[in-house]
Formats: sequence, C-alpha cells, structure tokens
Amino acid sequence: MLRAAHGDRHAAAELASLLTERQLTGLDPLPARPPALLRAYRQEVRALPDSTRFLLLLAAADQHPVATQAYLRAVTAARLDTRHLDAAEAAGLAHATADGIVFRDPWTRIAVYETVPPSDRREVHQLLARVLRGEGEEPRRAWHQGAAALGPSRRLAARLRVAADLARATREHALACALLERAAALAPDPRERTHLLARAATDAWHSGDTDRARRLAAATPDDALSGLLALRAGNATDAFDALLTAAARCAVQGASGATDELRGSPAGAENTRAARRHAADGGPAARGPGGELPEAPVRATLGVHGTGGELPEAPVRARPGVHGTGGELPVVEVGLGFSDVSPVVDVGVVGELPVVEVGLGFSDVSPVVDVGVVVELPVVEVGLGFSDVSSAAGVGAVGELPVVEVGLGLSDVSPVAEVGLGLSDESPVVGAGAVGELSLADGGPALSPDSPVDTDRTATGSRRPDRDRPTAEARLARGAAAVHLLARVTEAAVYTGDLRRCREAVAVADRLGIVPPGTLGGLAAAFEGRYEDARDLLEAAAGRCGPGGDPTLLIHAAIAALLLGDHARASAAALRAAASARARGETVTVPQAMEFRAYAEFWTGRSRAAEADTLDALRQAYATGQDNGACHLQAALAMFAALTGDEDVCRERAESARSYALARGLGLPAALALFALAFLDLGAGRFAASAARLRALAGFGPGHGHRAIRHIATPLYVEAAVRSGDTRVARAAHAAYDRWARTVRSADDLALSARCHALLASGPEAVEHYRTALDLHAAGTRDFERARTELLFGGALRRLRHRTEARDRLHSALEAFEHFGSAPCAAQARAELRALGEPALPARGQADLATRLTAQQLMVARMAAEGATNREIAARLALSPRTIDHHLRGVFARLGIRSRIELVRLIGEG
Repeated sequence: MLRAAHGDRHAAAELASLLTERQLTGLDPLPARPPALLRAYRQEVRALPDSTRFLLLLAAADQHPVATQAYLRAVTAARLDTRHLDAAEAAGLAHATADGIVFRDPWTRIAVYETVPPSDRREVHQLLARVLRGEGEEPRRAWHQGAAALGPSRRLAARLRVAADLARATREHALACALLERAAALAPDPRERTHLLARAATDAWHSGDTDRARRLAAATPDDALSGLLALRAGNATDAFDALLTAAARCAVQGASGATDELRGSPAGAENTRAARRHAADGGPAARGPGGELPEAPVRATLGVHGTGGELPEAPVRARPGVHGTGGELPVVEVGLGFSDVSPVVDVGVVGELPVVEVGLGFSDVSPVVDVGVVVELPVVEVGLGFSDVSSAAGVGAVGELPVVEVGLGLSDVSPVAEVGLGLSDESPVVGAGAVGELSLADGGPALSPDSPVDTDRTATGSRRPDRDRPTAEARLARGAAAVHLLARVTEAAVYTGDLRRCREAVAVADRLGIVPPGTLGGLAAAFEGRYEDARDLLEAAAGRCGPGGDPTLLIHAAIAALLLGDHARASAAALRAAASARARGETVTVPQAMEFRAYAEFWTGRSRAAEADTLDALRQAYATGQDNGACHLQAALAMFAALTGDEDVCRERAESARSYALARGLGLPAALALFALAFLDLGAGRFAASAARLRALAGFGPGHGHRAIRHIATPLYVEAAVRSGDTRVARAAHAAYDRWARTVRSADDLALSARCHALLASGPEAVEHYRTALDLHAAGTRDFERARTELLFGGALRRLRHRTEARDRLHSALEAFEHFGSAPCAAQARAELRALGEPALPARGQADLATRLTAQQLMVARMAAEGATNREIAARLALSPRTIDHHLRGVFARLGIRSRIELVRLIGEG
C-alpha cells in the first residue's frame, strides 16, 4: 500500500478505502492512485504563475517515472530564469537546492506533471532529450523522446526497445520496464505491443514491483509470466502447470527446423565462425556501400511515398554480404532521386515483403535510421553514424539513399537487431537481440550472391524462417529458456511438496530432448528410491555455487546442498545468490535466497543472526509482493522461536504460515510450521504431543505436508516416540533415513542416524552408538545437533551410573545451548545435572542483555527503547500488538525493571 502511495500514509489510507475484496486479499493489483488527493493538489498548482509551473514541470518530468538528472542542464540550455521558483517556495510546494528541485511530496510532483497541457509536457521532454548527451545516457534520452511523441511510431518504439536492452545490461530493470511500457504504447502492431508488455512485466518483476508486473502480465497470454507470478504469490500447483507448459512450448519451438550448426556440424559451425571473424576484421562482410559486393536483383518494386506526396516507383537492388544478426544479410539499396528536404520516406512493399519506414531528418546527435518490419519479422534498428564518411556516401543528398541493412530471416523471438551501417572499415558489427534475459548469439541464414530474394524464401532457396522454423540462435535461446523454466518448475514442486510431479517434469524433458536441472532430476530419483542417482545429480547441482553466478542456479545449489545435508555449502550458496541478485538489480530474488539459508542457520545453531536476517527478508518479501515467500519465511521464524523457547511467537508465526499455506497448496511452509511446533513441544517436555504432530506430518500429502521436511524431522520423531514409549513406527522411519544417510555419506546425517540407533537400543549398545554419533558430529557442521546428542548421551550415562562422564557431557551440552540461546534445551541439561546431584552453573554473562533475552525479545526491547510504540513495533516485525505486549512484559520480568525509562537506561549501558 505504501509503495503504491509513494510512501504517503494519508494517501495509503485513502487507497485502503477504495479496495475491492479481491484487492484486499491480494488477488488483484492495487489501484494506481487516490483521485481525491490529486484533485486538491492540482488546485494549488493551478494557482501558480505560468513561468513557475513550467520550471516545476521541467523538474517533475526529470524525476519521474524515470530519474534523468538533467534539470539543471536543461535550465542552462534554455536560459530559464529560476527566480520564478520563488512563488512555488512561498506556496510550500517545492524549493530549489544545488542538485535541483525538491518537491513537498511525490503527489505534488505528480500533480504538477498532470495539470499542465500535453503540449507543455512534450516541450519539456524534448528539452531534456536535447541535453542528455553523456556517456550511458542514451536510455534516458530515448525515454524523453518517447514521452514527447504525438502518437504511434514504429521508429520510436524500436529505439525505446533498444534503450531498454541497454538499461537492462546495466541492471536498471525499473528503467527498462518504463521504456518498454512506453514502447508498447507507441507500437502500432498489436502483436508487438503484447511482446513488449511481456518483457516489461519481466523487468518490473526483477525490479521488485510485483503489482506493476501483474498489471502488465494481465495483458499478455504468457504462461511463463503467469507461472512465475503464481509461484511467488499464488497457487503453487497452478504455477507448476503453467511453467511446465511454457517450458514444453519453448522446447518444441526451439527444436523445430534444426540446422547443421545446432546439431553440432563442424562445417556449419566453422562457416559461421569464419563469417564472424571476417566481419570483426572489417572485411566486406562488415562494410556498406564501400565494400566490393556483387549485386543481385530483388523480385519486387516499391511504391515510394515521401512527405510531399507520391514519388515514382524505383527498383530495389540487394547487395549480399553485410554481416547482420548472424551470417550474411542483404543490403537493400533504394534508388529514389528525392531531394534532401524530404526527411521521411515510407517504402510500401508489393506482396508480403516487410514495410520499411526510413527516417532521416534527425538532429546531429541522434543519427539513427529505424527500419520497422511488419509480417513476422521484428523491428530492426539501423545506426547510420552521420559523419564525413557517411555524408560522402550520399546521406541527405540528392540521389540514392544510403545502404540500409535489413535483418531478414529473423524469427519473432528475436525482438531487436541493432545494426551499424557499414560506411567504412571501422563501422560497428551487428549486435543481437535478446529473449527475456537470454542473449542470442550470432548466426543466421546466409545469402547467396546469385540467388533472388522473394517474399517467402531466403537466398539459399529455403523457406524463410517463421514461427515454426526459428533460427539457430532462437532455438538455442529457447532451449536455454526451457531449462530455466524447468528450474522454476522444480521450485514449484518443492513449494507444493508434490515431488511425484518431478517425475512428470523429468518425463517431459526427456521426451523433448532437454537435460533437466540437477535438482529436478535428483528430487525425482530420490522419490523413486534411486538414492545413488539422486546423490550424484544433487552433488552436481550443489557444486555450482561459485561467487558471481546466476542467482537461480545458486538457489538451486543451496537446495541441493540442503538435501545432501551439507549446510555449510548451502549457506554459502544462498548468501552468494543474494549477493548476485543485488549486483544484478534483481531485488525480488534476495528474499527467496534467504528462505533456504534459514535452514542451514537453524541447524548450525546461529539463531540470533539468522533470525534478524530472516526478518529483513520477510519485510522484503512483503514489500515486493511475494506472499508465498513471506509465508515460508514466517515458518522459518517459527523454527527460530521454537529453538529459543519463545512459545507465543512460535505459535503465532506457525499458525499464520499454516493458514496461508494450506489455502494455496504450499506444502513446504505448512510442513515447516508443523515441524516448529513439534520442536517446541519436544523442548518443553511434551513428548507425546511432539510425536503426534510428526506422525501427522508423515501422513499429510502434497499441499499439506512435505517429504523432505518429514525426512529432516525423522531424528526428532525417533526421540519423541522413544520418550513417549512408542517405537514401532519410529523404527520404520529410521530405516529409510539410515539408507539415505549411508548413500549420501553426510557426516551429520550419519551422526543423527547413529543417535537414532542409540535411542532405539539399550544398555551398553546404546553407549557405543552415541560414541559413534559424536565421532561423526566432529566431522560435520551441525553444532546444535551435536549438543543435543551430548544431552541425550549424558542422560543415558546418568541412568547407567557413569556419573563422571555424564557430568562432563551434560556440562558441555549446557554451555553449547547457552551459546546458541536455546533456553528449553539448556533447561533440560540443567534438569539432568540436578538429577545427577550436580549443581548447574547459572547462565553465564548475566550482565549481557543478549544472553538474558531471546533474539525476538532483544529486538523488541531495542525498538521500545528507541521510542517505538507497540503498534509500530508489531508492524515492523509482522506480529500482532498483543504479542509485542507479551514480549515487553517478558523483557521487564527478565531484566527486573518496571518501566521503559529503565529499559532505555539498560539498553544505553549495554
């Protein structure tokens, strides 16, 4: 709500009163703005003088929705008198600083921009575009040119699309989204608009603006987009179906019409490599009219129309040999004989050839000719580079137009081909477009010098590629996209807990000839009982956890490492995934990486630091509209609360997670929440209740339970079952756990299996199993579980009257639990020491607040000491005010104080 209202709480309150039932539950996007608020602001703006409004308009256009930092340059270039801003400052609407204009609030800026006539808005955008000439400013310059457009323009839409690619390359996804939205508004072709909106939705998603992504995705029939959005904020089963459908479609489209190069033919690959080397060396393949290229006729005549009316028809000649998006593409030379006062020529093509719109009358700072393509070809942007060389070639002169490079033979998945006109040996080589985030390599149909070009065939005589016959680059990109979508399919299966459907996804991949991600294959193999295969596949996936990699691959490496019991590697992969996502500007991926890091931190006992990180990830998940991820994080926080013995928080977070998860088929957080409650019961000595919860977890199917959580909980269940006197089911559960542990050879899993053997044994046999477990723990990373094994071992030694070793084991366990902040386990260790007749030492560091309070209590205490109210603390921690009140009472009781004033003093001293 605050994001939609630009942080204005009053506007957010007004928006709340306008929400429908579906918007209140998050099923529909929020409304864009509160109209009543804007009406009041517009009245204030209209009261200002025209000169003042123009300066404010210039600043508003410079700041939103794309910040361009060009206001001061524009004021200087237009020689505007800034003294007119005094009226705005007197009215309290804005004030001037050394960096530009600062508005009273975002709504004032919006009101300024929307109150003036459209002609004034176009004027300021044109002014800002003229002054944006610096390095790296092309995307923002293109934005202002697009904002100044009067109506649909294929040329401007193409330019905005190229600018969006540049913005995306610099990780500015929000800017790329704005550029593509504007390009869609200017594109005359409905199919092109749909494609642009889909790409804009993807960029909005990566920037963290989920509501915007959903609004844009609603205008596109894109299974991949709808599946991704459902995965993070909808029904995970629907997400699985949509993503698997999209992956299959990508694979089918990518597999059709395979070429020699795609099949790995050395000859085909070598030909393409030779063409690329020749182009890079500045050879004829990279030249324009200066190159010695043979002419070839084209079977078409053009009806040429200039700005002043119809011009005579002229022949078109094709010069093969220009390096385009891949291979060699034709050079189309249009003989027009028009004067330099005709800035724009529309070339209407007879038959089904593309319609070409050539714009020439640009300023000296934007020497670009855009070629818009109809039929099934994408828009191709051709850079001319108006220089002395190009002028000598006849640019803007009476006679022939310059050579225009047209990227023929591109499929509709190659959205942009950016072509530099080859007017000299140093002319740039063609760049390739992109599909989503997957770059297309060079490669495409070559053109024979002696072969004619018709409307349906390339110069090689083959049919022109269309949707059913994509280029090699498109097929490779679609294959990579299919693998990426299968990775998302894996995540959907993990979230639902329906691991049986992993087999379905693997079967689809096998049928289509795609190698599925290792995590997907590993899950399917584990479900089928092929543990050795599962181990090998998961090991390969977990190995891809180096720094700087793709965030999705790193998250999958973390998941694979968790399944293998390698928590150190899982934590490292998750942290690297979050760092890589931040570096790429994909803020939406950060909380997802932290979801899986929480497991590793829980089992290694780092609860305090992990809880703080998880709370931060929870806020990010809610802020970016990822309610499914927030549910998972709530369940993780319930685990941390169970470990520290914070019963109220554990129950509240677990109930919140389970109620949300069960409504959306999210088996993973539902199972995790139940596991947290079982752990809480075990720590409090409620062994029968803990065993009952874990038995229920084992019985729940997809959407309500999860096989992986059931597997992780097996050692806990064996302990609860043994202590409650029911070991029959526990023995069967342990047998499966032991087989997996022996297969993956994880030291921690083997240690836990040995501990289960000890619990299920008796007398001296149990002692040997405990010793084996502790030896294995020494080679592992789960220090918290090692402490629990020592606690259980100490209790067993006490009952066998091995008092000296029992005392040592119990003191060691007690010290570890105090270090981890696990009050319930520490209480159990003290109880065992008292039963041994040994006085337990008091908790060390009594003067340290961090050891006297739980992690949650410490955060609440600090916020309260800073002056935050209970309601404000509840909002920040995503808890209820009632729970915060309970926490504060617990803080006061533990610290022996009665007021917030004393709390402030203690926090300050600490």
